[in-house]
This record gives sequence, C-alpha cells and structure tokens, in this order.
Amino acid sequence: GAHQQTNLCNESLMLEKLPACGKSFEEMMKKVDSKKWCNLTEFIMYYDSFTQCTEREANNASCFWPNPLAEGFITGIHKQFFSNCTSDKVHWEDPPDEILITLILIPVMLTCAMIPLVVWCSKRSDIL
Repeated sequence: GAHQQTNLCNESLMLEKLPACGKSFEEMMKKVDSKKWCNLTEFIMYYDSFTQCTEREANNASCFWPNPLAEGFITGIHKQFFSNCTSDKVHWEDPPDEILITLILIPVMLTCAMIPLVVWCSKRSDIL
C-alpha cells in the first residue's frame, strides 16, 4: 500500500503566528474612526485581510481553519474592537386592541359565514 504522510497541526506555531495578523488588523483599524467600528462597510477590506491572514497562518502550521484555537484568537480581536457594537433587536409588541380584535374577528366571522354556505351547497349537490 501507499504510505500517506499526514501533517499534524502545529498549534504552538499557529498561536505564535496569529498575533501578527491581529497586530496588522489593529494597525489598519487605526485608519478608521472608532465611532465607525460597528459599521462593517467602513472596514470590511481590513477584516477580510485579517481573516485571510488567520487562515493562511493556520494552513502554514498544517492546521485546518477555522479551528477552536484560531476561533478563540478571532473572538479576542472581536472583543477588543467590537465589544460596544450591539445588534438592534426588534422588540415585538401586540398591535393596539382595536386592530387585534379586528384581526381575530375577521377570520371567525368568515368561518361562521362559510359553514352555512358549505352545508347549503352540500345539500344541493345535484346542481353541481
């Protein structure tokens, strides 16, 4: 049989090289006003470079990407730069009572009106 050599992930090498990606990203982010750090369109190219760097360093260390160690590093960068960014969550609330009652009553009234119509049509099946 053919002998297949498998390269084991060199985690220590990867963890040694990833901070350079973070440092480069940090330098690029200095060009962006910190008030705009939550607006992805302001730094998407820098973030893409950072992502490619982490992937390249993981691959150079024979590690798959993403992996738990790289994800931990990336999460640290996220906490450093984006911890004040919150997603605007939609706060759902019921509509006013008048609208809610209308929305409930319309299907109920239609159902009540349809029942006699269905019964009447079923008795007159000779016409259909």
